[in-house]
Amino acid sequence: MPKEIVPPAGFADLLIAWQRRHGRNELPWQNTRDPYRVWLSEIMLQQTQVTTVLGYYQRFLERFPTVVALAVASLDEVLALWAGLGYYSRARNLHACARAVAEQHGGEFPRSAAELQQLPGIGRSTAAAIAAFAFSERVAILDGNVKRVLSRLLAFDGDLASAAEEKRLWRHAEALLPAREIGRYTQGLMDLGAGICSVRAPQCLLCPVSELCAGRAEGEPGRYPIKTKKLKRGRRENWWLWLESEGRVLLQQRPAQGVWAGLWSLPMFDDEPALLSEAGRLGAELEVMPRIEHALTHFDWVLHTRRAEIEAAPALPAGGEWVARERLADYALPAPLKKMIA
Repeated sequence: MPKEIVPPAGFADLLIAWQRRHGRNELPWQNTRDPYRVWLSEIMLQQTQVTTVLGYYQRFLERFPTVVALAVASLDEVLALWAGLGYYSRARNLHACARAVAEQHGGEFPRSAAELQQLPGIGRSTAAAIAAFAFSERVAILDGNVKRVLSRLLAFDGDLASAAEEKRLWRHAEALLPAREIGRYTQGLMDLGAGICSVRAPQCLLCPVSELCAGRAEGEPGRYPIKTKKLKRGRRENWWLWLESEGRVLLQQRPAQGVWAGLWSLPMFDDEPALLSEAGRLGAELEVMPRIEHALTHFDWVLHTRRAEIEAAPALPAGGEWVARERLADYALPAPLKKMIA
């Protein structure tokens, strides 16, 4: 039976006061009520650090200053600008969401978290963040950082691998909501999780709510959050064939589902004999390139590359295209391929 948890009095007031004085208040997506800018930043910040997002955010706004501008762009344009940011399903959902806002809502974002959550790629916590920052709706967020903060604050002993226990934590998050300054409170939770209440070494001496923290009172805040389900990492190995002919590189668009869905890549083979067979058919003399070790969420990917220049360009494979080197930047390429070609 779960232990009884009493929400600590004064938590929200302390957090709001700390955020005002010590939190992050000068990021480019802050100090705005524009739901487009708030939404764009929230999607980009999912599983991605602020320092990485800054440049992408600015480039997106320059290219797509409004949600309608993003909606009328092609998916290839969006993926090309997103390339290198990772988790590419976010980019596809971003485009789908922009189209939904333009076509179903007249280019205006819905004003409630419940309505926002019906849009592609917007989950419960993201919808709440947009509604809180853009429309001051009194709703709770519960992303990874906030789960950690609240689990420690409350010494929440539920296993967050369980949907029922996560739902219970949602209820506690809602019970802690202040009656005022919901945007600053929400930002404070994010700042606390990102900078103070870190995964492995929480800085309790710097925490503005340490006196209220039940996890610290127990002497082991790092025990929380509790989540028993662990992902098993896999390993994958593939071979790329980098063909050039008359200053053009052969690219092949990846399937609409799976890793790097919709991006452009070099032709890929499951094993080296298959690549060598294709190279032999083309009469290509291969150069061995440095191998790439690329870490993704669920597995480590080893990519071997063999490069060749050929005189006569062969027939295009399905989804293939010969692209001039100077135009490669216009294509949505996976980050490791961009680095290698550069």
